[in-house]
Amino acid sequence: MLEKSFTKEEWTEALKGLQDSYTLFVPMKEGDFHFFRVFDGTKSPDFSCQNTRLSPKGLVYPQSERMFEYTLDEREPDANIYKEAGKDYSPRAIVGIRPCDAQAFSLVRRNFDNPEYRDPWWVKGYEATTLVGLGCNEPCSTCFCTSVGGGPFSEKHLDVLLCGLGDHFAARAMTEKGEALLRKAEGGAPLRDDQKRGMEEMKRSADKKVSSKVPTDRLRSKMVNELFEAPFWEEVAFACINCGTCTFLCPTCWCFDIQDELIGKEGDRLRNWDSCMFPLFTLHGSGHNPREKKPQRVRQRFMHKLKYYVDKYENGIQCSGCGRCVRYCPVNIDIRQVAGAMNSY
Repeated sequence: MLEKSFTKEEWTEALKGLQDSYTLFVPMKEGDFHFFRVFDGTKSPDFSCQNTRLSPKGLVYPQSERMFEYTLDEREPDANIYKEAGKDYSPRAIVGIRPCDAQAFSLVRRNFDNPEYRDPWWVKGYEATTLVGLGCNEPCSTCFCTSVGGGPFSEKHLDVLLCGLGDHFAARAMTEKGEALLRKAEGGAPLRDDQKRGMEEMKRSADKKVSSKVPTDRLRSKMVNELFEAPFWEEVAFACINCGTCTFLCPTCWCFDIQDELIGKEGDRLRNWDSCMFPLFTLHGSGHNPREKKPQRVRQRFMHKLKYYVDKYENGIQCSGCGRCVRYCPVNIDIRQVAGAMNSY
């Protein structure tokens, strides 16, 4: 296991040196929020943020992705033939990803990479990506990662874990991809014993700061139909405005729609994020909509994450506890309360 220590200035310089080997995405502040942006060396990353507003899932699974391209021009030899759109799968690294967002990739992978179905674009994008995590010294009040198998300093789904120790970053590689990145990172020094102890103390301290405890232990034993017909769904959905903020920000939501766009005789087939919270999501060509009412759509979101996923994969809920949906819901719907209601029903 390769371990190194960098001053924060050395780490920024090391990132500049890594640009020849990776496309680097780092957190940068824009207005009141942080987003992952390409690091080009002209603007310093801001590793002081608690978390980015959007999860980095879009770096592997773009919000809008060209799947195929085609032409309807009969003068062209390949007219009316779909051709796979070109994509860039060169090495990239997400530097400063929180452990909860790294865990989210592992949850989503069960949908895009499994024995029954393997999405080539998602898999290639994920396999080209090195996840350089940043431990959460100060978790948000809405975080509940420790209740869903993670933690502020969880190493399980990362290639490298960074820990902020004053004016230094301690870096620990967990995978071969992580070791390769740290070897290429110029500068730094071997991690000292006192820094290793500091990392462990920081982890224990951060775990204690996650105050939300979300019960999920009884979800597996619940009868689907009983939860489906539970009386609390009308109350949960009462304030919802079906804006889709929760699903747009969620690092584990994977629903998409496929559409063709044509300009003249040149067309693209696109895969776009979609949301079970939108009325059109389940609208049939016949005009029938099995989830035409708002409570049905709200119920679907929570049943999928907290029951259907649990029953299908038998390995926890479809949530990494990042708390974004809690922080940014305009009407204060709280997945922690809904999970509690379902777990105790």
